[in-house]
Amino acid sequence: MEVKEVRVETPEGANVIIGTAHFIKTVEDLYEAMVNSVPNIRFGIAF
Repeated sequence: MEVKEVRVETPEGANVIIGTAHFIKTVEDLYEAMVNSVPNIRFGIAF
């Protein structure tokens, strides 16, 4: 496995969570946690 460092610029006032996973189920779990925790949340998930 190759590990790369990537600079991420975030807009002021934004919160960013970055992670890795190998299973689609993990993405589903992240989605469920987000929509059930914060009303009207705006977010993106990519894999």
